[in-house]
Amino acid sequence: MKTFVKSEIEPATGEARRRAKMDELFTSYAADVYAFALRRTTPSAAPDVVSETFLVAWRRLDAIPPSPKAWLLGVARRVLANQRRTDGRLIALHRRLESPNLSASHPATAELAESAAHTSDSEVLAALAVLTPLEREAITLLAWDELSAEEASIVLGCSTAAFYVRVHRARRRLAAALGTTIDPQEADPS
Repeated sequence: MKTFVKSEIEPATGEARRRAKMDELFTSYAADVYAFALRRTTPSAAPDVVSETFLVAWRRLDAIPPSPKAWLLGVARRVLANQRRTDGRLIALHRRLESPNLSASHPATAELAESAAHTSDSEVLAALAVLTPLEREAITLLAWDELSAEEASIVLGCSTAAFYVRVHRARRRLAAALGTTIDPQEADPS
């Protein structure tokens, strides 16, 4: 009889622990994931990225590392990539069908343009646009998401050494685009 009662209580306790862990994870990192997504997509799409990221986290709760921020941002990055592929297929379909619905007034395009227009750092954003997508990602993970080089390399799915190379190239190109020089003392991204 003891075994029966214990097995009935144990799953409920395990589920309660799982929910508590997920609540803590969401409370601690949802704002970071939202900020990450907001810088990479439209304001209307960012909440969807957060939702999908934490859905993956719920499914893989036992696989999340002790310092989960980099892991979560890596998941969000892959969710965004999936969104871009989906959007690309939709745009291609519209073009094939010669739909008049695809134009500069497309809601996603208009929203993105409006958010860029409100930016006061247009010179920096223009310089960032000169970088390759991987270089831009490396710089923004350090500067905007405040990750260490090791954490950022996890997000990008590369080695720390490869990440350092990306950052070095990105800083050189960014400095050239801004018309400044790089101080050798600031070369270390950590």
